[in-house]
Amino acid sequence: MKRAFEFNRVIAGAIISLAIFAGAAHAQKTDPKKIAEASRDAQKAADSFTEIMNVPERAIPQSLLDKAEAIAVFPGVIKAGFIVGGRGGHGMISRRVKGGWSAPAAFDLGGGSVGLQIGASKTDFVLLFMNDDALGGLLKDKFEIGGEGSAVAGPVGRTASASTDALLRAGIISYSRSKGLFAGLEIKGVVIKPDDDENMAVYRTRAHELLLPGSAMTLAKMPASVRIFPRTLARYSTRH
Repeated sequence: MKRAFEFNRVIAGAIISLAIFAGAAHAQKTDPKKIAEASRDAQKAADSFTEIMNVPERAIPQSLLDKAEAIAVFPGVIKAGFIVGGRGGHGMISRRVKGGWSAPAAFDLGGGSVGLQIGASKTDFVLLFMNDDALGGLLKDKFEIGGEGSAVAGPVGRTASASTDALLRAGIISYSRSKGLFAGLEIKGVVIKPDDDENMAVYRTRAHELLLPGSAMTLAKMPASVRIFPRTLARYSTRH
């Protein structure tokens, strides 16, 4: 009787262990559809950044780019409305790591503005996060630019000065491109927050874990299709 009890307990333990293992394996499965979405997002962000930087006379100054601790690119952000307008977009953020840039974390951009505006437009936004305080905002559930974090319009071009007091104090330096025109833009009331549905489906981890110093998600471990974004950033700025 005792042996039968022990045998049954061992069998029950084995079944529970198998169930836990199977559940963990299921939870760790990546989502091919989400990976395909992330791949398109990474490609769009990389293409937008490349187009901006390929015109050196109107691009982000190298001195600012090399000081940035993280870079966000939100391509094709939609602004539309009449009287009350809103923004909506999706993009990628990578932080600087030794010899390159981190796995790109998916983020959403949103926010409202009030004013007399008719019609719709698409705008590319580039945000440079310049210090640890600015990076800390990215580790929160959501981060309001102009609220918790201040952003200033960045200069453009090879000869632009990057040493003004405002730029030296700024946590975030912001740019926009619409209808081919790329310029610095001071933005307020814009909220960025992680799209952790996508991050979990692609990496099985959340945005703040991807952007923490010393993240285990190396270039070799991230899906090949999203590497285009950090590799593009590295083409224009890498610390050795």
